Amino acid sequence: MSREEVAYTEKLVAINRVAKVVKGGKRFSFSALVVVGDGRGRVGYASGKAREVADAVKKASDRAKSTLIRIPLREGVTLHHDVVGRFGAGKVVLRAAVAGTGIIAGGAMRAVFEALGLQDVVSKCIGSANPHNMVRATLQALQETFSPKVIASKRGKKISEIISRRSTAK
Repeated sequence: MSREEVAYTEKLVAINRVAKVVKGGKRFSFSALVVVGDGRGRVGYASGKAREVADAVKKASDRAKSTLIRIPLREGVTLHHDVVGRFGAGKVVLRAAVAGTGIIAGGAMRAVFEALGLQDVVSKCIGSANPHNMVRATLQALQETFSPKVIASKRGKKISEIISRRSTAK
């Protein structure tokens, strides 16, 4: 189990300083948003809050490791198809890209893609740029991606039929 934990990449997306007003002044604590992934199709996120930044990041990364989800990737580097995700006022558009394109994405989405192991993807953030909304919208969109194997089994077809339609569609 300890060997798996070493393989995870942690990306710190955002840190907020939160003040609580008490008798005698203000108490400051920090909230951290962290994305964790294994670089091979599993990713998770979480938020942690503590009096120190390091403790908040540790709490968030521990929680994120327990919420990992598997995302199907094409050849381990890009998405199988284009997808749109929404959360709150945020909307993201994720598009599969050809090899060598790289990650074209803004801050919070870039962290998710790097932790996930995506190498070629084009994305656009529409609406809210709040990091919490962007991470959740991105993960919601990624959960709606399907591999040709899943689509073929649902339709009762062969995988080769599904993949051949992909190449003729463009």
